[in-house]
Amino acid sequence: MKLTSTILVVGTSLTFGMPAWAEASHMEHGSAATPVAMNAMLSEGLVKKVDKAQGKITLKHGPLQNMDMPGMTMVFRVQDAGWLDQVQPGDRVRFVADRVNGALTVTKLEMVR
Repeated sequence: MKLTSTILVVGTSLTFGMPAWAEASHMEHGSAATPVAMNAMLSEGLVKKVDKAQGKITLKHGPLQNMDMPGMTMVFRVQDAGWLDQVQPGDRVRFVADRVNGALTVTKLEMVR
């Protein structure tokens, strides 16, 4: 009887203690990206078309590492419509694209000089 009680107590404490232990062991995995990591995610692109009315830009781009996507030409929404005033077809850019509310969106854009 004493052995059964001991097993029950140990088993119960392990069951309730494991989720807290698992959460604590993963605390360091959610750290923010460093500037170096963000720059590594920048992709090169060539502006093919600017559609200010729709808030979209067409880019011929290299691989998008963060989205595991090969290079191609595609249309993106832009996070900041003001960026469309700064670019024109033929400009070379570096950018980060991500899926925002289900739409492929340029979330960072900088000119290549």
